[in-house]
Amino acid sequence: MAVAESVWDYPRPPRIEASPKRVRVALGEAVVADSTRAVRVLETSLAPSYYLPPEDVVPGVLEPAGGRTTFCEWKGTASYFDVVGAGGERLERAAWAYPEPTPGFESIAGWVSFYPHVLECTVDGERASPQEGGFYGGWITSEVEGPFKGGPGTQGW
Repeated sequence: MAVAESVWDYPRPPRIEASPKRVRVALGEAVVADSTRAVRVLETSLAPSYYLPPEDVVPGVLEPAGGRTTFCEWKGTASYFDVVGAGGERLERAAWAYPEPTPGFESIAGWVSFYPHVLECTVDGERASPQEGGFYGGWITSEVEGPFKGGPGTQGW
């Protein structure tokens, strides 16, 4: 078994890294996205966030979400999407993308990431757990170890 990566060894500013693994996102039994071309964004203290090319997201499952955007000091302004299932189920703000990321992050322009606290997100068949707190979208798998930012008392790290 491989040794887990420590999120404390990830860089700041973050690094984008191609992932050869199969990344899948599902809403119940329905596949929302399926890719072997995902990238991971690796940032100190955060579990990796996986971004998938829009071509690997099922057409029609993403609808622009109303409300606020958020700003990342590294990647820029994020836009959010509701994920809509075939039966009409709607998960509000369950996915996000950077339509016009800052310099250095252009390779993820328009690519989509998903929150594992509301969707079933898997990496090579292993279900990812979410980071605590509901804000960060990192995917915790057996390949990474914390402690992870996001839980109570970690905002000041």
